[in-house]
Amino acid sequence: MTVKVYSTKTCPWCVKVKEFLTEKGVKYEDVDVGADPKAANEMVEKSGQMGVPVTEINNQIIIGFDKEAIEKALSA
Repeated sequence: MTVKVYSTKTCPWCVKVKEFLTEKGVKYEDVDVGADPKAANEMVEKSGQMGVPVTEINNQIIIGFDKEAIEKALSA
């Protein structure tokens, strides 16, 4: 399972997503789109969104901190 969280250092919802994944014991790649413009472009291409967090779980895109969608994607 591959999990990637597109986030910024100043985003409180990004912290919540990462805490939630950590509590569940899920390893993830944290991509700081504030520091990496290339990653920001990749995130926008995948999600159509400029806002963070964007979580990618096995190629499924989840916008914002949506616990139900994250849990569903993790169990798929």
